Amino acid sequence: MQHEITTQKELRRRFWQDNPQADRKKITDYTGRGKMHSTDTRFLWCDYVDSMCRAGLISEALADRATL
Repeated sequence: MQHEITTQKELRRRFWQDNPQADRKKITDYTGRGKMHSTDTRFLWCDYVDSMCRAGLISEALADRATL
């Protein structure tokens, strides 16, 4: 099956394009891991990746490894 999106870079670009309301600002992770996106943005990302996989636009393998 040919998928419309095949790379994490393209998936991230489409996420930001399709979700302009998502906060791009990273916040400090006080567990010592550096910076991370807000919970709302991470929730939007997970929902977006899941919906793209269910629609057949990305592979399950890409959905499993994709990170914001």
